[in-house]
Amino acid sequence: MSRRLLASYLTLAAIVLFALEIPLAITFARSERRDLTTKVERDAVALASLSEDILERGAPYTGLQSLAANYTKDTGGRAVIVTGAQELVADTSDPNVEPRAFARPEIAQALAGKYATGTRHSDTLGTDILYVAVPVASGGRVHGAVRITYPTSAVDARVHRSWLVLGAIAVIVLGVSAAVGVRFARATAGPLARVERAADAAGSGDLTVRAPVEGPPEVRSLATRFNQMVARLGVLVKSQEAFVADASHQLRTPLAALRLRLENLEDHVDASGEDTLERAVSEVDRLSRLVDGLLVLARADEGAATAEMISLTDLVEERVDLWGALADEQGVTVTADTPAGLAVRTTPGRLDQVLDNLIENALAVSPEGGTITVRAATSPDGVEIHVADEGPGMTDEERTRAFDRFWRSERTTTDGTGLGLAIVRRLVESDGGTVELRAAPGGGLDVAIGYPRPDVPV
Repeated sequence: MSRRLLASYLTLAAIVLFALEIPLAITFARSERRDLTTKVERDAVALASLSEDILERGAPYTGLQSLAANYTKDTGGRAVIVTGAQELVADTSDPNVEPRAFARPEIAQALAGKYATGTRHSDTLGTDILYVAVPVASGGRVHGAVRITYPTSAVDARVHRSWLVLGAIAVIVLGVSAAVGVRFARATAGPLARVERAADAAGSGDLTVRAPVEGPPEVRSLATRFNQMVARLGVLVKSQEAFVADASHQLRTPLAALRLRLENLEDHVDASGEDTLERAVSEVDRLSRLVDGLLVLARADEGAATAEMISLTDLVEERVDLWGALADEQGVTVTADTPAGLAVRTTPGRLDQVLDNLIENALAVSPEGGTITVRAATSPDGVEIHVADEGPGMTDEERTRAFDRFWRSERTTTDGTGLGLAIVRRLVESDGGTVELRAAPGGGLDVAIGYPRPDVPV
């Protein structure tokens, strides 16, 4: 969050700097070159005015060379003066460098009575030069021409220096923006991160968590509304849990009394009513199991118990031994396959009930002579427990819906409540585990339960 906010600040600052500094740099470069051109034009006109009387008088052209030399000494530009007959009479450069300077196009243009201005690259000097050529005229007659050339390297150096200064300013501004942006980003992202952690805790079932009300007004408003929402959810969840628990407790007593009364009627019911009585007792038993399941779910949703390390090897063997006698009566074998010393972190009593529910479900669908295997082993993520049977199994659609509360398959012939797998998932997930229904390799259903490693927080 902080990095994204900082990147946004810096991107905005960079866009503003580019929008301001690039036009400024271009304008400064043009202004410098325009000022240089204006200065050289002014110097050329002034030099032409000073040369006018001498060129109009004719040879000898005494004083023109010293006039041009003084200009070069003062400005650093090169001055060339030619007569109307294209005779070179003054040149402040080495004559061997450009002995035919008067043959340049700008000289010819000036001798024709026109001003010539421009830039070109000088192979001799190895740099770009600015040239200005003006006519020396009076009374409508051109007596000669003056050309001044000036290297643009000095202007280019000033332009480059200005670009470096602007670049340095941009770096400084971006640095200051980054420092300020980090502070603002932390001031915004820090409170948001704490609200996010509170939201994660609430999503994990801790409805007592509250987000700190701090930071910018928008974040404080968000934290306040979040706290209000979590508080309302806590009240609603506690009311629901209390209702389920109270209703379940209140129902258990009348159901037990009802079952007792029905059993007392057995001696007073003739043969024609035995089936009806048996069905009534069976229905009361189903309602009792339903109430017990609701109680288990209510206690699991409370999430108040603390997980601890238990011996998975001992627990599996204990549950298999416990169900072995009932399985033998049905002609089913229950086997355990767990390595010695295997442990898992879970809330005491929860995994016992998970295994009991799964073995009971497997017994209800296992054919005579079938085998139920309870297998446990380590996995890359922690520990995996498998309870596999050889029953009819489930379709993909049924495995998707099997964890829904009160859902029962249309193919089910047993008298269940539809809460068994829902209870299993809730108990396993309450301890940070996962549960998945898979097709067993030889047919039937394989319930795979995964618990994280002990060093992974639940």
